[in-house]
Amino acid sequence: MTNVLAIEQLTYKHNLKTILNNVDLTLQTGKIVGLLGENGAGKTTLMRLVTGSAKGSGTIAVCGDSVAAHHKSHVSFTEQLRGFKSNTRVDRVANFYRLVYPDFDGQRFEELVTFLQIDTSLKLGALSKGMKEKVVIALTLARQTQLYLLDEPFSGIDSMSRKKIISSIIKWKPADATMVISDHYVAEIAPILDEVVIVKNQTIYAHKASDAIREEFGIGIEAYYESLYEGSVSHD
Repeated sequence: MTNVLAIEQLTYKHNLKTILNNVDLTLQTGKIVGLLGENGAGKTTLMRLVTGSAKGSGTIAVCGDSVAAHHKSHVSFTEQLRGFKSNTRVDRVANFYRLVYPDFDGQRFEELVTFLQIDTSLKLGALSKGMKEKVVIALTLARQTQLYLLDEPFSGIDSMSRKKIISSIIKWKPADATMVISDHYVAEIAPILDEVVIVKNQTIYAHKASDAIREEFGIGIEAYYESLYEGSVSHD
């Protein structure tokens, strides 16, 4: 397998405060990875650094390309609907994506819209928080890229819809693409995860295959994650 993401000695500071320090992380193609950590641990910052939206020291290569300006063409990121006015219709947002991203698959978007039960004629201001999250998911997964970054994509979505979406992610992810999901619903996303990356103490504290966690510790991913923060399990 080839690497879709290679991060070496990445450090990021904001207002003189160190957010991430000496981060090393390599992800292979074709994986679904859980990015876990407490609020403020730096998960969103790490995703923004990968997309090139933020800049730190160290190197980040996406699909072998270490030029930050090129990363947006390799990465689909669940950025919120900033920049769009509240009176913009959902279908107009999709049209914007079609113009900006050559890899945007209109047919795939329509399939996602149907699955997620989104009314594209509605204006953004008329959408609930959960429906806005669904629009963001549809826009993100409609792109055909090598790396998908989903930053707490299910936060406003009701439990039934959340479980339905999570169970279908494998169908939406291209076989050779890697998907990184940062989420608080660890127990719900655990069944689809191939690997777990845990951010703690400003760095990558642990990176393990899901099967290895179950075999080595005899516990599930959520219990492993909680035990690392409690200090009852070694991350080595």
